[in-house]
Amino acid sequence: MGDSQEFDRVYERFQLIVNGPALFNAVVTALELDVLPFVSRHPGATFEELRDHVGIEPHKLRVLMLALCATELVERRDGGYVNSRVAEEHLVTDSPEGWRDTLLGWRKFQYPAFPHLTDALRTGKNEAALASYPGPGNTLYDRLANDPELVASYHDSIGPFTHLFAHALLDNAEIAEVGRLLDVGGGDGTTAIKFVRRHTHATVTIFDMPSVCRHAESGLPDDVKGRVLTYPGDIFEDDFPGGFDGILFSHSMEVFSPEHNGRLLAKAYEALPPGGKIFLYNMCAPDDENSGLLSARLSLFLNVLASGEGMAYPPKDYERWLTEAGCDSVRSYTGLPYEHALVVGVKG
Repeated sequence: MGDSQEFDRVYERFQLIVNGPALFNAVVTALELDVLPFVSRHPGATFEELRDHVGIEPHKLRVLMLALCATELVERRDGGYVNSRVAEEHLVTDSPEGWRDTLLGWRKFQYPAFPHLTDALRTGKNEAALASYPGPGNTLYDRLANDPELVASYHDSIGPFTHLFAHALLDNAEIAEVGRLLDVGGGDGTTAIKFVRRHTHATVTIFDMPSVCRHAESGLPDDVKGRVLTYPGDIFEDDFPGGFDGILFSHSMEVFSPEHNGRLLAKAYEALPPGGKIFLYNMCAPDDENSGLLSARLSLFLNVLASGEGMAYPPKDYERWLTEAGCDSVRSYTGLPYEHALVVGVKG
């Protein structure tokens, strides 16, 4: 690619980035006002039909539709509006893999924190953004635990995104062999439920904060009760329970510093029998740390608000930490959907 073409490519990306906050909010607003779902139900809907349905001033609707057309999620065609294939498959779908609740959650929990990024990086602390969540604790998760409704709202927002990337984990032949799996930081149980439905021989125990375990228990479908269990506690302060042949860290290692992750892996290694496996499934930057939009966004969010540390570590970091924990055999499965990788270590 020539210098001019490369400049144009990067400049186009730059324009998307700097206009992104406004356009992102336009998309979420279009979901909240039922614009995109209405157009899905009525392809070719006219402006007047949209105005009658949405019930906002014509000028305001005009501004919103301009923004949606600029994103190319909506197209104005023959005097009416139609959704793009991306909007149909990812925003107005009833599928659990739809992005609607995830985007609503990003706007509620994540993006209000980003104006504090300079402060967070300068001070090394997440205190400025965390101040929006009163109560004890140094992480977003500690603060959310003070309000059951916020716990539910937060996990409802991240659950749909879990559906998008869970398949690659569940399809892995090594984890499919596990009979008793400990899911550390297992959240609302989305992954655990999928796992026991896919692998009917298995049970999964979610090891998480008491408030999160209560939320997970309240939402367990009848067909998995007795095979998805909870173990409330503090993953740093409490010993890991024994009796498991596999321990999964899915989207929990990325939250913490290398020092904290080393402690967790040492405890996991100690709790496993010989031959037991540790599975680290996370969003991962490439080893050269030179790309990855999702990994970059997550890493910034973790540092500005969630925990004040952590990142979408590259697989080589996880490989090193598993080796340092004592694992004899370590291997990585990379190139998985949505910038994910699975790193597996075996206790000798």
